[in-house]
Amino acid sequence: MDPVTLAVLKGRLEQIADEMDATLFRSAFNPIIAEAHDASHGLYDAVTGETLVQGKSGLPVFVGAMAFAVKAVIDKTAPMGGVRQGDSWIFNDPYEGGTHLSDFKLVRPFYFEGTLFCHMASVGHWHDVGGNVPGNYNPAATESFQEGMHIPPVRLICKGELNQDIIDILQCNSRQPGSLFGDLNGQLNALDLGEKRLKTLLEEYGAETVREAFRELKLRAEQLMRSNLSELPDASVSCEDYLDNDGIIDQPLRIGLDLKVSGDTMTLDFSRTSNGCSGPVNISRSTAIASCYVALKHLFKEVPANSGVLEPIRFVIPDGSLLDAKAPKPVGGYTETILRVIDVVFQAMAKLAPERSNGCAYGTINALSLAGYRKDGRRWVMFSFFGGGHGGHPEGDGLNHGNAPISTATIPPLEILEAAYPVRFTQWALRPDSGGPGQHRGGLGAIYELELLEEEADVFIFGERGRYAPPGVAEGREAAPNRFFFEQDDGFHEPPMTSKMTGIHLRKGQRLRLETPGGGGYGNPALRHPDMVKKDQELGYITC
Repeated sequence: MDPVTLAVLKGRLEQIADEMDATLFRSAFNPIIAEAHDASHGLYDAVTGETLVQGKSGLPVFVGAMAFAVKAVIDKTAPMGGVRQGDSWIFNDPYEGGTHLSDFKLVRPFYFEGTLFCHMASVGHWHDVGGNVPGNYNPAATESFQEGMHIPPVRLICKGELNQDIIDILQCNSRQPGSLFGDLNGQLNALDLGEKRLKTLLEEYGAETVREAFRELKLRAEQLMRSNLSELPDASVSCEDYLDNDGIIDQPLRIGLDLKVSGDTMTLDFSRTSNGCSGPVNISRSTAIASCYVALKHLFKEVPANSGVLEPIRFVIPDGSLLDAKAPKPVGGYTETILRVIDVVFQAMAKLAPERSNGCAYGTINALSLAGYRKDGRRWVMFSFFGGGHGGHPEGDGLNHGNAPISTATIPPLEILEAAYPVRFTQWALRPDSGGPGQHRGGLGAIYELELLEEEADVFIFGERGRYAPPGVAEGREAAPNRFFFEQDDGFHEPPMTSKMTGIHLRKGQRLRLETPGGGGYGNPALRHPDMVKKDQELGYITC
């Protein structure tokens, strides 16, 4: 295919996924989708389910995971004669192409002129899907049944007819049925739009031309990835990082990585990783691979976002490990573990090719849930995540107050949160001295303090990096660790397990305070230019 046509088709296909993202963001009821953009859309192979195209606004971690999700639908329908035109499937199974129960997937086979051309898929983080804790980040969960409703792949739409019974079941199991219905409709609208846009493209260029573009884009991604790997030295490096605990047993959990480069291939061996745990920081194999994909895309930025990226990569993930969860192992806090997987890949690459790597980002989303009843008896559930600093890198300082590197999501603005929930933020500021020192300083974390305006509420916090601060690389130093405080009648307290706790009860006027980590530094701090140090002091980024 000539390069001009390929470039045009690449842009047009990505635009379809981008428009699907935008449609859901505009129509979702839930601020986690509407404001934070915790969702994704893409096109997937008709036979294998491999990623063909993904939108630029959705979460990168879903690229790898959604391929497994589409394959789950393909496998489910195989004994029935395969997928059918006019059907759409819905599920949130975290062990079969999923992440955690809050992420609901819709998969729709796309037919053109009577022939299956590809699959379209949508995933969005729903506000509440049942379970013991509003918002579903339950740090005390010991099995998935305590985290929310578990829906296997089922037909939501059968031969073009919506199955209202499925919607009734879903709404009955949510504390926020209206929000659930709004988000679901937003995802369906996104799929409808994607169908319309792809049909127009195929009518213009022809199905075979677009198929050829898919094949070429995958091949080019693979070739470029192999070329990048070939430029690295043949070597083996090892590193490890830790989770504070699993929320149940107060012991650290190791993510151990042995990374080997040989020619144009790379092996990521996680054999030294801890076994599966009692608490909800387990992740499925598909999620572990997806997190490695995100790390590799950070390191090899120019490689296109499709399944070709993973062709030269071999994974060793031991059965029964922390990275190979099987039902009913709890997985609600998957974000914390995939962030640590990304961190160990960054650290290993820094030993092999420091010019490509960066210091670790803040490494926790600090999932915070508040729930209670308004004076008129209406239930309210606030769920949000919070930002921190990104690592210093070869070209400069890390980003202050960014979102986690698993996503392109945004942090919900305080104005949106205050408008939606009975809380008031009394502080929302950068956290001084939180970035890891280095030739290029790590970005600053943030200080969030909020006050309850209703009479009472229950609070649940699920975070990490309270005991193992984000490391620097290439002689850069670690950032400040995570800290969480909650006010009671006798003053402020910290959770016994640093940043995980259930059953916190607040009364009107009492406050919560988060001090999020910064990013790890890059390079020897002694090499930092004195003018940069002076500027940091003038801006209040550092106080000494």
